[in-house]
Amino acid sequence: MRRQRTWKQYRTIDLAMFAVMLAIFEYIIVRAANWWFPGQPFVVSLAASVTAIVYMRWGAWGAIHAVEAGLVFCFFSGADRSQYLIYCMGNLLSLAALIMLKALGKEKVRQTRWGLLFPLLVLLLMQTGRAAMALALGADLAALPAFYTTDSLSYIFTFVIVWIARKLDGIYEDQKHYLLRIHEQQEEKGGQL
Repeated sequence: MRRQRTWKQYRTIDLAMFAVMLAIFEYIIVRAANWWFPGQPFVVSLAASVTAIVYMRWGAWGAIHAVEAGLVFCFFSGADRSQYLIYCMGNLLSLAALIMLKALGKEKVRQTRWGLLFPLLVLLLMQTGRAAMALALGADLAALPAFYTTDSLSYIFTFVIVWIARKLDGIYEDQKHYLLRIHEQQEEKGGQL
């Protein structure tokens, strides 16, 4: 007899897989940037795209990935203690994007243009959170625009990644909704036999 996974087990495995993917790709991006483009003022990150996908799939559980992205970026960039605070805590402001998911509903956000604006909001909130943390830690006001301009290429990457994820069945979808939808489809097929 086949043993089925519990909801908690499924969620844990799914969150872990996204965490591993995020860590690997952020590591590769940071290493590549340091190797091929040292001294460039621009950075690219998958933090917002992965976090937005996890927010869509699991809600506030995506905060784990927001913090993880900051940790990985800082660790492999050789950051100091204040940069860890700026990136890890600043990324948590992206939790405010969940208000949009709650107000409009995940399915409406997923299936309409909001689905492509949502991850851009996640990135904007991450950048704003980092700028606010830097300001709280004593950064000069003149340094704050750099939190937006140096990470501007991430808007393109975030948009494209989530656009692709929307096309893949079940990736950019609330997982309760997805599993119920799959279950209904299987029952319909079973009833037609």
